[in-house]
Formats: sequence, structure tokens, C-alpha cells
Amino acid sequence: MEILIIFLVVCSILILHNPVSEWINRLYVKRQYKSFLAQETFYHTIVSRYIRYYNRLNLEEQRKFLFRTYLFRKAKRFHYIEVSESAEMPILISAAAVQLTFGLDKYQLNYFKDIYVIKDDYHYGFYSRPFMGHVDLSGIYLSWDNFLKGIKGESPNCNVGLHEMSHALAWVNFITQTEEDKHFKKEFKNFSKVARPIFESMQHGAKNILGEYAGSNYHEFWAVSVEVFFENPIRMRHELPELFKAMSLLLRQDPSVIVNTANKIAA
Repeated sequence: MEILIIFLVVCSILILHNPVSEWINRLYVKRQYKSFLAQETFYHTIVSRYIRYYNRLNLEEQRKFLFRTYLFRKAKRFHYIEVSESAEMPILISAAAVQLTFGLDKYQLNYFKDIYVIKDDYHYGFYSRPFMGHVDLSGIYLSWDNFLKGIKGESPNCNVGLHEMSHALAWVNFITQTEEDKHFKKEFKNFSKVARPIFESMQHGAKNILGEYAGSNYHEFWAVSVEVFFENPIRMRHELPELFKAMSLLLRQDPSVIVNTANKIAA
């Protein structure tokens, strides 16, 4: 009898776990939204000053973007190494993650609780070349100087924030499997059918808009593809149309359409 009771209890827990978790999460989000509204203007002021992508969204999408940025920021611990902390730093770094995952259901990158902000290029492990950022089991690392250059558009086709968040997105879906987005995992297989041949041709010397570094390994090919997808979408769509289409389906967004719409409005 006791075994039957234990069995029923275990089954009940398993059956009710997801619905209860979803209910708790909805309650948490609802409460956080009220707190967010009090800071929405502050977030808008910072994000609109730097993130061109955000400024091309409509008002409803902008609010969604800012709320996701607020939740991402709340969920992380930010550490500052040889750089003075400012209010804009965690918000802009969170915004980079939200830009990447804006079309996905899962966007918290929840395995990573710690984000390390370093002043500029740094050395990591046994590598001789300096790093602008990296992701490992201990957290997400970003050099602030390079991050700023990326969001200001000072480095063509280069955005360190998007690059490292792309690595983090792959980690939580394929390595730690702690925040799997069903659409992303399924569509990544189709993305790779297009991406792998391009990557392999680059390893044999082919040149394209992605640049030489994308051919170093497939992980970097993925992250660089994300950078170019957002930073130079029209040219990528023209020169690598199949890759651009695959990336658009994977991330469920098309920055080239946003750019064209913004240009029409400006005209």
C-alpha cells in the first residue's frame, strides 16, 4: 500500500510539475511587469541611444524588447573587471541578448548567471592572441571597449555582444540543455544543411562577406554569421541568400526588412 501511495505521489509530481512551473512563471512575470513600468522610460533612454535595431521596431515591439531586457538584466549577476560600472552597461549587454533571441520563446540563457565585463582585450587560457570575449562554464565574458564599438557600428560586421550571446544561445540549447527552445533546436538542423557547405568551402580558401575568422571552426562560423546577419543584412541577403534565409527562419526575424522599412519612413 505504501509503495502504491509513493508511486501515486511521484506520478502526481511529474504530471503537475510543468503546469505548476508555468503558473509560477506567469505570476512572476506579471509582478515584474509592474516594476518594469516604473523603469521603462529609463531603459528606453539608454537602449534607444545605442541600439539601432531597437529604434526600427514599432512601439509594441519596443515595449516587448525593453521588458525582456529588464527580465534578462534582473536574472544575471554582472561583474566588472578593471572597468568602472555604469548604469548603462548591464542594460546594453542584456539588450544584445534580447536582440538575438527576439523571435524566440526562450531568451533568458538561464544556465549563465554571471556576466563578466572587462575593460578591453584580455588573455584567456593558453591562447597567445587577445580575446574580445568568450563563453565558458563559468559565465559570459565581454570586453567593454569592443562591445561599445560594436553597438556604435565602428567595427564593420563586428558586434561582440551578439557574437558572445550567440555562443551562449548554442550552449544552453546543445551543451547544457538547460533552456531548450524547441523551434531553435529543430530549425538549427536545417540551418546547418545550408551553413556546413559554406563553412567547408571557406576552410578550403573560399572568400565571402563573413571573413576569414568564420572559417576557423564551425562554432565561430555560427557566431560570425549572426553578427553579419544583424550588422549587414542587405549585403548578406544579396551575397549569401540561402544562408540569410536559413538564419532568418532559425531566429524568426528578418533585419533586412526592418532596415528597408526604417529607410522608407526616413525618406
